Amino acid sequence: MDTQGTITVARALDLPALRRGLPEVVTGGELLDRPVRWVHAGEAPNIAALLKGGELLLTTGLGVGPRPAEQRAFVRRLAERGIAALVVELGPRFRTLPVAVVDAARSCGLPLVQLHREVPFVAVTEEIHTEIVNEHYALLQQADVVHRQGTEVLLRGGGVPEILRNFAEFAGNPVFLETPDGRLLYAAGPAGVRPGATDPLQAWEGLRARRADGPDRRPSEPTAGSVLADVPGGGQG
Repeated sequence: MDTQGTITVARALDLPALRRGLPEVVTGGELLDRPVRWVHAGEAPNIAALLKGGELLLTTGLGVGPRPAEQRAFVRRLAERGIAALVVELGPRFRTLPVAVVDAARSCGLPLVQLHREVPFVAVTEEIHTEIVNEHYALLQQADVVHRQGTEVLLRGGGVPEILRNFAEFAGNPVFLETPDGRLLYAAGPAGVRPGATDPLQAWEGLRARRADGPDRRPSEPTAGSVLADVPGGGQG
């Protein structure tokens, strides 16, 4: 996953505010590259209904519920909502995490983290949000550079292939220009040979095959993990 312009769960756990809580990853250690869109702290039993997905949820567990069935349902609703991770501060509510919470998080593929020391949630929220905003600002600066590069290419008579190469380098992924009906016009990938890198044409063939697997998918509809953008007068990329 390319998390450029975001921070991941792993990065959030490594920031000083959360490190002071002595975080321990209980489940989902292989999913810590998930991007964190925002941080939310709450104790309401229906907290999942207040979230949009991508949040790092901080809680002491007051809303989790006393019975195993309630605890499993609480975790399941959060996972269905698509939060990035659940962080539970151990203390008066839970001295240790309930087995039902741990099992539900593991079965749902939800990163679950316990904090062994009390931390001010407001400090955690402020620090992570500052990091997210800084990452977004840096991404906007990079996007401005790419825009200026594209303008310079056009002014000196360059063409679409060079612009696509610049954009692929910025995105760190292959970039394609297609006609509205899905025919490939140009393909470009990041410069240089990178470990595990896929040839742009192979990547496009894979996307085309995934489109064909969906009988109700339109030719111009993006597959999961891809982004579709309209290009005035030039097709789609």
